[in-house]
Amino acid sequence: MIKYICLIVSFLVTTFSLFAQQEEGKKRRIEIVYGGEFTIDHVKYPGATIFKSDGKRVQFHHQGLDVWCDLAVLYEARNEVIAYGDVLLQQGDTLQMNSKYISYNGNLKTAVAKEEVVLKNETMTLETEELFLDRNAQVAYYNNFGKITDIENELTSKVGKYFIETKKNQFTNAVKIVNKDFTVDSQVLDYFHNTGNAYFYGATTIVGKDYKTYSEKGFYDTRREEGYFKQNAKIDYDLKTIKGDSLYFDKKRQFASATNNIIILDSLNKTTVKGHYGEVHKAKDSMFITKKPLIITLVERDSMYMHGKKILVTGKEGKRNIRVFHDARIYKTDLQAKCDSIHSNEENGLTQLIGNPVAWTGESQITGENIHLIADKRTQQMDSLKVFNNALVVEKDSLGDGYNQVKGRVLYGKFKKNRLKQIDFIQNTESIQYVYTEKNELVGINKLTCSHIKLRLDENQQIAQVVFITQPIGNLYPEEKLSKEEVLFKEFIWRGKERISHQNEIFSEEAQKIAPKPIEAFKTPEENDVEEIKKTKERNESNPID
Repeated sequence: MIKYICLIVSFLVTTFSLFAQQEEGKKRRIEIVYGGEFTIDHVKYPGATIFKSDGKRVQFHHQGLDVWCDLAVLYEARNEVIAYGDVLLQQGDTLQMNSKYISYNGNLKTAVAKEEVVLKNETMTLETEELFLDRNAQVAYYNNFGKITDIENELTSKVGKYFIETKKNQFTNAVKIVNKDFTVDSQVLDYFHNTGNAYFYGATTIVGKDYKTYSEKGFYDTRREEGYFKQNAKIDYDLKTIKGDSLYFDKKRQFASATNNIIILDSLNKTTVKGHYGEVHKAKDSMFITKKPLIITLVERDSMYMHGKKILVTGKEGKRNIRVFHDARIYKTDLQAKCDSIHSNEENGLTQLIGNPVAWTGESQITGENIHLIADKRTQQMDSLKVFNNALVVEKDSLGDGYNQVKGRVLYGKFKKNRLKQIDFIQNTESIQYVYTEKNELVGINKLTCSHIKLRLDENQQIAQVVFITQPIGNLYPEEKLSKEEVLFKEFIWRGKERISHQNEIFSEEAQKIAPKPIEAFKTPEENDVEEIKKTKERNESNPID
């Protein structure tokens, strides 16, 4: 009895299995929905049945896909159909493809379309002469030029793929995006139709109405004209070239920024800016640089370097203002300076050293409450120097341990060919000078007061002559007759150790320790697009259209 029951069970299982296989086989077969007129031509199409439109187009169906055509050749054994004429392939409600020829394999679920191929999916249209469709992977691809258009952009490339489910294009070889506001040329690029975001992985150039970018890896939002760029990245923007390890650009905000090893070249103003973080605000005509900032300006074949914790540049050409603040420094071959902050006005040629300033030219140290440097606006050369309140010039005595000093309430200096040649002290002027014989033997120390003292400097910018314009009052003292306090003015502070002797020494110890921080990796295209779609949805919900 048990053996009999087992045989029945085995028979039923086998029967159901065969039935299931038959049903599954039917599902895999290409179905004829409408055949029209049909014939057989074993010479031309061996093993096939030919279907021809009789006024109504021939239609086939296979697992959610339909094909309409004027003429079809069905190879039932191979489960393959070839369609000719006005061919339409449709998958679901969103994907359709028109062409003059389609070969469809039901076993592999693949299709090849040729001649005037047009693939459409909602707002995207793909045009090419030969297109391959893989329904298993839900991918369409071409190998010999294609054009894709959506609401915003036209995209072309020699080789490309379209991922149907994610609505993503992947382009290689001669990729180009054309938008009414910009163009993109790239080697390898992914494009997402849901967001309009482009991701590139090779040499890529973006050219807009007033900007141009280049990079070899990056992301660009084609709807907002906003992007991030890495690897040999640069932006030509607002008549400036911006370079850095990582760049950001926002057309709408008229803003660009750079991070790590940045260089901003302003050829119009003969200026180079460096640092580890910088911003360019086009609408405000401004640049902001921090994290070891340095601004280099060409002044008549010589470069002037300025450094501080922060640098701000504002204003249009000819009216620029440069502000360097906190531990500000200047280096030029013939002039160096330190102070708390520097304010430089291009329009009037005035550079102010503010907050405990000190300047050096030749062997002379200059101090005072405020130091002003004035440039000739026409030649851009240094023209004059002004020091207000407690002006003091100190030069170390080259033959001894003392210091030659001249002070006054106000100091006026005159430059010639960018070198300080003459200094005038006005009001309450005093001098301390070490006097030597022709054999360099010390005679004594000359202490004089006068209302006006003039210093003339030699080619090395050392004090060559002291001229007392009005009758001086004072005496020549033997060195031993004066105490240490009497040979130094009360304002005297020797700051020689602070002097910047080379452009590489312009950075403070604190600034020298500043190093680029690792840049965070870009989010994957999929992660970024999910976030973009979420933001768009939130914006639409917060600003509903009535």
